[in-house]
Amino acid sequence: MSIKKKRGVRKLDPHFEREKQRYGHALPSREFILQILEEQGVPVNEQALQDLLGIVEAENEIFSRRIAAMLREGQIMRNRKGDICVVEKLDLIKGRIQGHADGFGFLVPDDGGPDLFLTEKEMHKALHGDRAMVRETGVDRRGRREGVVVEVLEHAVTQLVGRLHVDHGVLFVEAENRRISQDILIPREQSLDAGDGQVVMVEIIRQPSKHAQPIGRIIDVLGDYTAPGMEIEIALRKHDLPHIFPPEVEKLSARFSEEVQETDPAGRTDARHLPLVTIDGETAKDFDDAVHCEQVGKDFRLYVAIADVSHYVRPGDAIDAEARHRGNSVYFPRRVIPMLPEVLSNGLCSLNPQVDRLCVICEVDIKADGGFGGYRFYPAIMNSRARLTYTEVADMIEHPRGEAARRHRALLPHLRLLYRLFKILLKARGKRGAIDFETIETQMVFNAQGKIERILPVERNDAHRLIEECMLAANVCASDFLQKHGQATLYRIHEGPTPEKLAALRDFLKEFGVPLGGGEAPSAKDYAKALTRIKGRPDAQLLQTVMLRSLRQAVYSPDNVGHFGLAYESYSHFTSPIRRYPDLLVHRAIKAVLNGAAYAPGDWRELGLHCSQTERRADDATRDVEAWLKCYYMQDRIGECFDGVISGVTGFGLFVALDGIHVEGLVHISELPSDYFHFDAAKHMLLGERSGKRYRLGDRIRVRLVRADLESSKIDFVVAEGGRGRGAR
Repeated sequence: MSIKKKRGVRKLDPHFEREKQRYGHALPSREFILQILEEQGVPVNEQALQDLLGIVEAENEIFSRRIAAMLREGQIMRNRKGDICVVEKLDLIKGRIQGHADGFGFLVPDDGGPDLFLTEKEMHKALHGDRAMVRETGVDRRGRREGVVVEVLEHAVTQLVGRLHVDHGVLFVEAENRRISQDILIPREQSLDAGDGQVVMVEIIRQPSKHAQPIGRIIDVLGDYTAPGMEIEIALRKHDLPHIFPPEVEKLSARFSEEVQETDPAGRTDARHLPLVTIDGETAKDFDDAVHCEQVGKDFRLYVAIADVSHYVRPGDAIDAEARHRGNSVYFPRRVIPMLPEVLSNGLCSLNPQVDRLCVICEVDIKADGGFGGYRFYPAIMNSRARLTYTEVADMIEHPRGEAARRHRALLPHLRLLYRLFKILLKARGKRGAIDFETIETQMVFNAQGKIERILPVERNDAHRLIEECMLAANVCASDFLQKHGQATLYRIHEGPTPEKLAALRDFLKEFGVPLGGGEAPSAKDYAKALTRIKGRPDAQLLQTVMLRSLRQAVYSPDNVGHFGLAYESYSHFTSPIRRYPDLLVHRAIKAVLNGAAYAPGDWRELGLHCSQTERRADDATRDVEAWLKCYYMQDRIGECFDGVISGVTGFGLFVALDGIHVEGLVHISELPSDYFHFDAAKHMLLGERSGKRYRLGDRIRVRLVRADLESSKIDFVVAEGGRGRGAR
């Protein structure tokens, strides 16, 4: 058959013109390949498929690449003979594998259908995160859809961090990510002479299969498991946190000077006369924001100056690409993984005292009743008068004749005016109905060896709240400004409870005689009223916890659905561009509007998903590190008894938060007094079938520490004498 005649077949391809434009001649489209395969009604070998589609020798390579891509994405697959089949004809389900620490797993289908349970035997064929095709085989004893792995489409894990073990001369690595339950075999010549128990980085050189374990080679030896800081090194690699700046970023960073250049202030408002100050924690090194307040008759004018990161980090440059990749800074105990290189994050962008800095100012007129008047944004140059701490400012306000007040005598009147404005904003917040959950934050105090000496609660004082209200005001104005000018942006959105969670919450609160207004669509004000009603009650912490858990997680999105918790119709993050990429995007969008242009960094929805994911990744990593440190802290206290409160109830036991030392652990259901205990999710309770004993969220309990396992970062308790739960009611 001539080339011309062969290619004539392709004119039947409905996407003939599209492919012709893309490749210069019409390579068969994926849709047409699937159509031809389906018309055959049977699996087809690749040579026969080429003949059917009129593929000539010069096209073999590019056609093979298309077939490989279709195989990779699960549109087609090869059977045992190597023939090509249409996946939809095989009743296979595509999705991503999610492993479990106990060895089994699930396939989360791409089409959003119910998960398929995968036995431990099936999980030997793949690793957590892999994309695979699974055939449904029936229903297991617990009524779950069950499946078998037919083919792995894409291997997600190419490197991992774990501990090397040597058992009878066999070397293997146990992954730190407990969702990867398979051990990775290590040939001795690929071990880099790492010792038993050491933490290592492994590159997978052979993925798992039905009949073989995964094999890897050690590419880095991190050191001993209990070495100071090792918990952070592990978390960085376990969660794939970028922590080393690429050479191109370092090269670009080297061009920055330590000071603002003479040409930088051009076109900016000179705000160096304003007595702006930064107010942060004692250990802070990057200062995003500075504040100042003036009296205007009976009203106020608030200045919120934010570091002008967008002046230095240009769209598409190496620093911007890395900042987008990181998404945010990550704050571990005693160590920060910054979003931006230190020359910017702690230097040129940081609003350090007594030096000129570029900023973007949000100037807001606030009425005596807390309502907003006008506002405006403008690029400026500023000079911070002082680097103050929350502790200092709170002391100055409470003791205007004290040592801190005398030390900053010139700033005291400005701070007292800021405090007056804060009180007004706080009152307006109450009228608006924003939810104010009372949570306890903790701070770890370390010894010289880098281990926890004690864990202390962080007291939030009025200086913390003052800065919070100023930042909220600027963020609301930024969101409103962009919305009014029709500029797309990322909003910080927080949706209310789902119908299911709302129904469960109402049932729970009803038992305690606590009404929640708002019918099927309660507002933040309804939540706030309920919280006011329960203040001072002995069960207030329990009720607040259940209310908090009924709400959804805040995320970034270009779709403005408002912020439920803060009771704002429109809200964006503007005030932390040094440590959050969404704030940098908002700055660029504001500047674009000010310059009469539009800003489009790409797919806003994709950016929102990415920034939300990097935020969750950072939270997971810091949680891992804190859990390990607390586990290490408790190792020397095995056998001791503690008083605490039940902070979580599950089908497998109780989580207990200890008084005073702020450590949480598990009382497994098998360790509860002899009985059959049943989990009531709606009532957050375990109930004894025979005894009627109840263990409920918020109950007081006395426990004994029996295990603090560093490998799993788990702390286990048993119920101690005097902590046997409540009797039947």
